[in-house]
Amino acid sequence: MNRSSISLGRVFGIPIGLDYSWFLIFALLTWSLATSYYPAEFRNWPTAEYWTLGAVTAIMLFVSVLLHELGHSTVALRYKIPVNSITLYIFGGVSQVSIEPTSPSSAFWITIAGPAVSFALAALFWLLAPAFAAVTPLLALTRYLAYINVALGVFNLIPGFPLDGGGVLRAIVWGITHDAKRATLIVANVGRFIAYLIIAVGVWQIVSGNLINGLWIAFIGWFMENAAAAQVQQQKVQSLLAGHKVSEAMRRNYAAVRPDTSLEEIVHDHILANARRSLVVEDMGKVVGLLTVHHIKEIPPATWPAVTASQAMIPTAQMKRVQPDAELWSALQEMDRDGVNQLPVMVDSQIQGMLGRDDVISFLRISRELGA
Repeated sequence: MNRSSISLGRVFGIPIGLDYSWFLIFALLTWSLATSYYPAEFRNWPTAEYWTLGAVTAIMLFVSVLLHELGHSTVALRYKIPVNSITLYIFGGVSQVSIEPTSPSSAFWITIAGPAVSFALAALFWLLAPAFAAVTPLLALTRYLAYINVALGVFNLIPGFPLDGGGVLRAIVWGITHDAKRATLIVANVGRFIAYLIIAVGVWQIVSGNLINGLWIAFIGWFMENAAAAQVQQQKVQSLLAGHKVSEAMRRNYAAVRPDTSLEEIVHDHILANARRSLVVEDMGKVVGLLTVHHIKEIPPATWPAVTASQAMIPTAQMKRVQPDAELWSALQEMDRDGVNQLPVMVDSQIQGMLGRDDVISFLRISRELGA
């Protein structure tokens, strides 16, 4: 789970998190519904009722987004693809899987499951609306949720990353070309083209005097363009790292400290003096844990003289690690999934070196300079 998110528990064993950016869109959506949409559709309600219904609607929208993401995740689990987590963000949700789908068909069904859930929810709320005809607030809520789930499903089918439509188009192109990398690049560039069209529509809206809608549309286009450009860049990096092993990029001159070394000594003699961001904790030549700058930062500096490495370290049982013969691209993906910047390179219980993001960047830079 991302450190900038709040844990909401588990569904089907999948950790659910709420990114802090969600609170911004929750506040904006509640304000918009309470001051604009509901007063225009349903007149002469008490102000408190508008605001209450606005907040409930905003929460139910994100319940719908969560169900949308669970649609992706449950189908992924059916294809034996582990799901690390689901996180709700300002623009929706993201399901993080451990491995990518291995075939175009699995990629297609996993991706299309999200919009299918949104359309099913829209149909459900539409069918429920007449049952609440006598209770106006519930009627308003079900009508809006039917509309917004249709909009969510349709919007997500736009064929560009990071939307589901981009994933569906990629699966189709992958099936036709039998080349996943080529399919990714084609769809990413299609997504960038669509993003520029959306930005143009937003600018046209602004020039026409519709400032707020125009800004939102342009911002969505900008977000999509950045996501598509990142996908292109990721594909280039993957191509550059293809066939290379962790052993080619790892650092063999790692630093080790004893378990009883104080954090004060570690900070002054190792981290500040040698610009190290991680240290291996060894006891009698055996690795017992890993200590990183991130974990030291969580401990009050005033207690550093009394806290030892063994008290602050990640024990070996909890350590993320990688083998020297692992694919370098796979190791980089593992860092992204686990939210870590350093991975010990180990064979059984013996450490061979350390691999950090900076090591991968250095390896890429030198490889390009040498034309390798």
